[in-house]
Amino acid sequence: QVQLVETGGGMVQAGGSLRLSCTADGGTFSSYAYAWFRQAPGQEREFVAAISWSGATTDYADSVRGRFTISRDNAHNTVYLQMSSLKFEDTAVYSCAAGPTFRGGVIPRGTYWGQGTQVTVSS
Repeated sequence: QVQLVETGGGMVQAGGSLRLSCTADGGTFSSYAYAWFRQAPGQEREFVAAISWSGATTDYADSVRGRFTISRDNAHNTVYLQMSSLKFEDTAVYSCAAGPTFRGGVIPRGTYWGQGTQVTVSS
């Protein structure tokens, strides 16, 4: 069982930056791939970014590529999402996920989820 806790959300003006953190407890951190998903009110959950177990491979949604960066620190069991040049449409609850792979943004069976953290971008 893997427990994920996200921190770092908040309110920021458009054009600003935020860094989200996801700390994992339980399981073997380095054996999982990690991803960030987001869900805005009234909308379906959407893929944001993913990183492989080794950190060698990353993937991004077209809407955030070039603005967001996902990274991981296996020594501290933490995954980060650095968000820059934030837009109003980035406003959502951001959730961290751990699983065997998130290739193509597909959520595999057995994925673990955090509780989410709110990001609000004011225009």
